Amino acid sequence: MIANYKVTGMTCEHCVAHVTEEVSALKGVDDVKVTLADGALQVTSASPIDFGAVKEAVSEAGDYEVQPA
Repeated sequence: MIANYKVTGMTCEHCVAHVTEEVSALKGVDDVKVTLADGALQVTSASPIDFGAVKEAVSEAGDYEVQPA
């Protein structure tokens, strides 16, 4: 299953690394791809990941906002 989100507030590759690290740590997440240019966040998992968990992980990564794409 692939879920797509839009992250705002990222300004550099360091931001991308933090978001990737935090979301990757969520239980059940198999892969995470983050693109700085458009703020795209793609989460791959075997079963759906709760949006609240994704939102909390992105918030833990820094001062970023996330919405379903």
